[in-house]
Amino acid sequence: MLQAAISVYYKYMVAEEVRERIKLVRKTLDVSQREFARRVYISQTLLGDIELGNRNINERTIQLICTEFNVNKNWLLTGDGEIFAGPKADLQLENLVDIFNQLDKDMRDYLLNQSKGLLKIQKDKTKK
Repeated sequence: MLQAAISVYYKYMVAEEVRERIKLVRKTLDVSQREFARRVYISQTLLGDIELGNRNINERTIQLICTEFNVNKNWLLTGDGEIFAGPKADLQLENLVDIFNQLDKDMRDYLLNQSKGLLKIQKDKTKK
């Protein structure tokens, strides 16, 4: 009986630590619950419940988090090692590429021209 209680307690504590690490990943990347949930194919409500400890996280979602955000799975599950498996993802660039890919050709051309103009302004500013 005592062994079963220890096992349940241990499982609860591990799950709680994983929840906290998921929340840390999201905050480190400065991603909203809505965006984070969308990118791992779960609802924002489910993610909120996971972070609050109201729902358990399954292996599929853990794998998606690791793949989508380049998170070290060993760190996520145990706390050992580095938070990211490699270089931190540049979410601003990913968002820009996602937006760019949704635009039609004329809007893409416009965005590229505006970007070139902004780059010229920045270069001129740094020369002064």
